[in-house]
This record gives sequence, structure tokens and C-alpha cells, in this order.
Amino acid sequence: MSGQREQVEKFRSLHAQGRLLLLPNAWDAASARLAEEAGAEAIATSSAALAWSNGYADGETMTREVILASARAILRVVHLPVSVDSEAGYSPDPAKVADHVAALIDLGVAGINLEDGRDPPDLLAAKIRAIKAMARARDADIFINARCDVYLRNLADGEAGLKETLRRGKLYAEAGADGFFVPALNDLAGIREVVKTVSLPVNILVMRATPPLAELKAAGVRRVSAGALIGRAAYGAAQKAVTMLLKEGKPDAIFATSGDCPEFNRLFG
Repeated sequence: MSGQREQVEKFRSLHAQGRLLLLPNAWDAASARLAEEAGAEAIATSSAALAWSNGYADGETMTREVILASARAILRVVHLPVSVDSEAGYSPDPAKVADHVAALIDLGVAGINLEDGRDPPDLLAAKIRAIKAMARARDADIFINARCDVYLRNLADGEAGLKETLRRGKLYAEAGADGFFVPALNDLAGIREVVKTVSLPVNILVMRATPPLAELKAAGVRRVSAGALIGRAAYGAAQKAVTMLLKEGKPDAIFATSGDCPEFNRLFG
């Protein structure tokens, strides 16, 4: 078994029933290595935070080269399974999406996130099938976490929102997805219904309204992601420190957190 397939199998095992995989999403090599040093079981990127760190807006504005270079840098410094947030695959063409994922597989990536956004859910299902066919042809594998944006993009709410989410979950499972990500679903009863109905490990996004982790685990959730929030926290602290220095002539905010920075020279040495 290749090293990439071993990482996929390890990543898949972290989604086993009864477990709760916590993913403090990274956006560069340093944040990924920090997460590994802190005890993370796997590394998942945030497409938004990764875009910002490279000077792009979120929303598929990055070039393929930037994404691959960022993944390569992360894989160079960590030993954990790495999942790359691939937004909608950077193309409406399932074959081109599969080609992009093939390049990630060649790097050693274990998983991806792939979202439906405002596109028809049948399109995401087609992309999933194309990726799985490509992987089989290469005697490889990849964990596809299919993201359903019904709640995140307010496509429907109430009973209609839940019904559409369940429909999409079944569709993506039939297409070959390995996980089902439902960001912005924070109602515990709705979460339980998704877990019961969709035959995939369910992933929830951390938000202010998200139930406590213990309740999510008890409801059957198997994966919880921080998304772009840790990146936002880091940049928020930096903005506060820079603003205080420039506007008030005070370095207080710099010293408030700079001592908490890991010893990256040691970690990267």
C-alpha cells in the first residue's frame, strides 16, 4: 500500500463510529505544524484562511498553483493525514475537478472538502463520481467530505431546509462521498436527524450557536471543524497589535500573545 493510501485509511479510521475528530483548520505550514504539535490527529485546511494568507479573497479566486504549493508546504512539515479544502473544485467540469484532485493525490493528500454552494446538487454528485473513478483508475483513494450549503447559504430553512439537506446527503452518499459536512446546522434535533438518515460520518462547523462538543458527540457527530475561525483569530490579534502600535504608540498587544508563539525554528529544524 502506498504512503498516500495509508494516510487515507488512517484519516478514514478517525471518522469511525463513536469517535469525534476535532479539526483546528490550518492555512499554512506554520499553522499546520502548530496544530500537530498541539495534538491534532489530522490537518485540514481552511480555503478562506489559506486564500487570505496568499493575498486572495475567499471564493475560488486562488490559482491551482497556489493551492498545490500550499498543500506541498504543509505536507513537508507534518506527518498527519492532510485534507485540503477544495471549495467547489475550481471548475464546473467534473473531469477538470478530478484532474485537480489527482494532483493533490500525487502530493500525498488524504482528503478533500468539496462543496455544492448554489450549484445544483447533481453537479456535486457528478464531481464526486468523477473523482472516485479517477482514483480507482490510479489505484489510489481519497476521502471526500461533501459539503452541503443549504444552511450556510440560507437556501432553505425549517422543515424544507432539513428535507433538502437529507436529500443531498443521500445523493452524495450514493455518488461515493465519504463524509457529509453541514455547516451552519446548529439545531441538535436537526443534527440527530441528519446523523440517523445519512449513511456518512457527519461533520459540523464550530459557530457561536453550535451545541457543546459533548452534545454533538452524543448526537452521533463524528467530525467538528473550526473552519476559518482560528485564522480569523490569528489575524484579529495581529490587527489589534499593529493598530495599537501605529495609532497609540504602544506595543502592549504585541507582548500579550507573542510569548505564546511556538518555537518554530526548533519545529522546522
